[in-house]
Amino acid sequence: MNFRSLLFSLLLCLMSYLGMAHYLWIETPEIGKLNKSHQVKVYFGEYTYGAIEDPNSETFAGVKYFKLWVVSPSGQKEHIDVEAGENAFVGSFIPKEKGTYTVTMNNDEIPVIDYTQYDFGIFKTHYHATAKVVVGQQVLATQPTNSNGLALVNTTDQVARQNSEVSLQVYFKGEPFADQEVTIFVADLWSKKLESDETGTISFRLPWATTYTIETTYSEQVPGTYRGEDYEFVWHCATYAITL
Repeated sequence: MNFRSLLFSLLLCLMSYLGMAHYLWIETPEIGKLNKSHQVKVYFGEYTYGAIEDPNSETFAGVKYFKLWVVSPSGQKEHIDVEAGENAFVGSFIPKEKGTYTVTMNNDEIPVIDYTQYDFGIFKTHYHATAKVVVGQQVLATQPTNSNGLALVNTTDQVARQNSEVSLQVYFKGEPFADQEVTIFVADLWSKKLESDETGTISFRLPWATTYTIETTYSEQVPGTYRGEDYEFVWHCATYAITL
């Protein structure tokens, strides 16, 4: 094998490995208006690397069967239909009442992945993402919407602004998750790791007017079978995004 062939093979392996590190996240304006259409976008990639996958691509095909919905301040759950846009799946909803809405994306319908060649094992993936939309003056926490895995709940009592502080609470199967590593990403390979406290909470400031994607992952060591394929554990990934 010549040098170019070797380099190409190594790049293919690296791209395949990085594909495992991709995540789904929601972007939507945090401030909504009563009775006005509110846009929601679902992305797949790695924001800090500038890697955002085309929703019509083969890479996105494996994770596109997600469910997207919104929970109103009064607890009403509404499905959000989406269609493929230029670099994300796009949908919308119309807020009918004032208060804090929780927008949620869930996807646990992903084929079993075998990454034994990367010493990671055979696993089933469960993605979950949330976002906050506030209509009116009252800002409350978002709802924990994942009783089967990880979720990030925004408990901040104000709308996000540059230099403001944000508090997120990590939940696992409906309970606060202490001592859990959470990573904050912005563009150009900047990241910061935090660890949740005894209540599952992390707090951080927003020093730049940019997009922040927050991710936490957990390997649940419970084997099983999905669509006839055995797996060794479930890889949970929860995200939250803030755009200023």
